[in-house]
Amino acid sequence: MRKLASLISLAVAAAWVPVTPVLADAEKPAALVADGIPAVPDAMVAMTRPYMEFRTASFTSWNPNDKSMLITTRFGNTAQLHQVAGPMMDRRQISFEAEPVSGSWSPKGDVMLAQKDTGGNEFFQLFTLKDGKLTLLTDGKSRNSGNAWSKDGQYFAYTSTRRNGADNDIYIIDPRDPASNRLVAQVKGGGWRVSDFAPDGKSAVVAEYLSVAKSNLYVLDIASGVLTPIGDPKMNIAYGGAAFAPDGQLWVTSDEGSDFKRLGILDTKTGKFTQKSPDPKWDVQSFDIADDGSFLVYSLSEAGAERVKVMDLRTGAVRVVEGLPAGNIGGIDIAPWGTIGLTFTSARSAADAYSIDPKTLAVTRWTQSETGGLDVTQNVEPEFVEVKSFDGESVSGFLYRPDPARFPGKRPLIVNVHGGPEAQYTPGFLGRTNYLLNALGIAVFYPNIRGSTGFGKRFVSLDNGPFLREDSVKDIGAFLDVFDKDARLDKNRFAVTGGSYGGYVCYAAAIRYGTRLKGANCVVAISNFVTFLENTQSYRRDLRRVEYGDERDPKQRAKLLEISPLTSIDRFNIPLLVVTGANDPRVPASEADQIIAAVRARGGMAWHLLGQDEGHGFAKKVNQDYQFWVGLMFWEQTLLKE
Repeated sequence: MRKLASLISLAVAAAWVPVTPVLADAEKPAALVADGIPAVPDAMVAMTRPYMEFRTASFTSWNPNDKSMLITTRFGNTAQLHQVAGPMMDRRQISFEAEPVSGSWSPKGDVMLAQKDTGGNEFFQLFTLKDGKLTLLTDGKSRNSGNAWSKDGQYFAYTSTRRNGADNDIYIIDPRDPASNRLVAQVKGGGWRVSDFAPDGKSAVVAEYLSVAKSNLYVLDIASGVLTPIGDPKMNIAYGGAAFAPDGQLWVTSDEGSDFKRLGILDTKTGKFTQKSPDPKWDVQSFDIADDGSFLVYSLSEAGAERVKVMDLRTGAVRVVEGLPAGNIGGIDIAPWGTIGLTFTSARSAADAYSIDPKTLAVTRWTQSETGGLDVTQNVEPEFVEVKSFDGESVSGFLYRPDPARFPGKRPLIVNVHGGPEAQYTPGFLGRTNYLLNALGIAVFYPNIRGSTGFGKRFVSLDNGPFLREDSVKDIGAFLDVFDKDARLDKNRFAVTGGSYGGYVCYAAAIRYGTRLKGANCVVAISNFVTFLENTQSYRRDLRRVEYGDERDPKQRAKLLEISPLTSIDRFNIPLLVVTGANDPRVPASEADQIIAAVRARGGMAWHLLGQDEGHGFAKKVNQDYQFWVGLMFWEQTLLKE
């Protein structure tokens, strides 16, 4: 009760309405196993409730027949498909599954294709959705990924591991006739996908992802299944998106001759890339081309903040969409009539669906997701922080500070490391984490350590392989050095968290900087690189070997073991919370089991929250809520102690 009283006193100090504590405990979701974790008190649930009740809405596609939007949002326990007839109109739910569902309309608007897995296992299946009912199109066993519709909406291309469980072969189907399904091309590797069909439907552009710094493009002949390389596959080029314009020209994002991905035209016969975007720095993230070929829209990442730009394809002129503040952009898609659809989120806006008029660049909001009654405009905006690391390399991130008027003096800090590592933290809506800032006065920092995307090919490659891996962990030390001297931060109350690869950094930072940290909350995390590589799903194993190292090579294996947190468990001396999904295909649950056992064998504190119906991160609301409450109890016992 002393710890519970401490939480309540903090809420009162922050001018929040106090809630009389009750002695009852919150009900734990049936699919969660809380090993070594105290029961969550009802009072904590009551205090945090508004922060649990936010929604998000993601734009998915346009319906060409009635011009409505297809979005995903959650009204129950999981995100489902909804239809929105017009801006700020009702969200009409059209899928009703226990698992999250995504999907898209055909270009004809006569068929809706949906995708769903089971328990977070990522063995996705494809379905048609009609009258609330899903009809299975794939085999129900393998991993299937939807890729692209033909321009006329007749055929859909997808990849599947059904042949051998590892290789992402290419299939095409008319979803109206499941018997039309056919294997078009057998390939080797798990990184294949169909990016787009040519306007005549006789060929398609196919991408082979090998690493964040290397990918190849091919022209696929639909009839014969022959794949013809575009350019020289031996060249070290990373391609992003690829799409055909109505005139047959292939537009791509490419880092050929540059440290950043630029937007331009790729000659399918010669492989020559011609840059068309005027942006000399920062990566072009995504783009789409209007059906009439008059313009395209693209998003650009500028030091972690994304902007939207519209290019006139007749003149090459580029205009910036000023109606959106700095934030995260996703799901860009141009309707047949020209309206641009997208998802936008920022620190003061939960993810919602928007449209842009390509002529006036006027921005229209289509959904306004509920945020538990809280005024999100009062959320703090982050500060951009850039420091020099141990070797002089510049690394940066975003620091969210509590309001100093409400929380004077030195504040505790949580360093939250993103996964990937081929990813980037960009400022967005923090959801439940806003409770830490607004009610408890905890600062939160999101670093983009070396290996993060968005800062160029050189930077993203600085952590590649086992011999450079720990340099990214040392970047955390450089941030801690700067924050130690910050007059508004309490260097005696720092902690670390992170998920997936960020979970590895969480473990590794706890070992390397344990004397400077109070606790580590590590989620779906790698504890031993060798066992991780041996046990991750076969369709992704070779792709991970490129990033982390090859455990089959004796020298690399030795280094992978040396840098694995499990090897240095005798130096792990701070409290640990581990969160795991039992069905995780990426980082198997065994990675958590072995480090928890090792910490406990030495007498250390290790809580373990296992989601038996979850995969690589919790997707179901009841589980997400309970995970947050367990995290709060963990921070109460570690970070919030004076």
